[in-house]
Amino acid sequence: MSAKDILLKVIPSKIANEFVKKHHYSWKVVNNSQLHFWVFYNWILWWVMSYWPSTDKSKLIWLVEWTKWNEFIELNRMAFSDLLPKNSESRAIAISIKLLKKKAPHLKWIISFADGTQCWDGTIYRASWFELTQIKENSRLIKLPDWRVVHQLSFEDWNSKLQKEKNKYWYNSTIQFLNERYKWWYRIPWYMLRYIKLLKPDLKRNYKVLPYSKIKEVWACMYKWKKI
Repeated sequence: MSAKDILLKVIPSKIANEFVKKHHYSWKVVNNSQLHFWVFYNWILWWVMSYWPSTDKSKLIWLVEWTKWNEFIELNRMAFSDLLPKNSESRAIAISIKLLKKKAPHLKWIISFADGTQCWDGTIYRASWFELTQIKENSRLIKLPDWRVVHQLSFEDWNSKLQKEKNKYWYNSTIQFLNERYKWWYRIPWYMLRYIKLLKPDLKRNYKVLPYSKIKEVWACMYKWKKI
């Protein structure tokens, strides 16, 4: 059996989200994900891919010139099994892109991020010929005593809510808020990598395409939760 034997089907959000919560390294779903692909192999569910409109489009839409609000999409979750045949991941992405081109011809490009702080540096994206467009040092992920990993923005949101509810629980900074609320916590420093896949020819890039070798050059490599 080979990667050519995998099948893709579109599934409802409820089924996809249940799978992602069990098998994605973050155990979290993106609530406004709109399109989910179910990857079958031997008629067994092995992988889920989820697409959605990016949360903060205003910061990303300028990356490709003359992009309209609905003309790009984000690949935000990939929960898959290591038991799939070799190259299954890149083949599944390729099939999903073909379906997007056919069913959503208005889309111009896809953006995705590899979490080099916890999981991987984007091997699958490189195998699918996504362009590496940014390697950014990340210091905003925080691990809590119960081993949950959350973004600093979560605490800023909680902080703001507490201010509105009870002024005495308002803290002037996120760090003070964390120190007051938890016995211990620490940041998870490493890198986040941004990848883009253009779906149409002759699009004007407003970003610099980085060589894949840049990942090793800046020591941003991560594979299966291990920094390399």
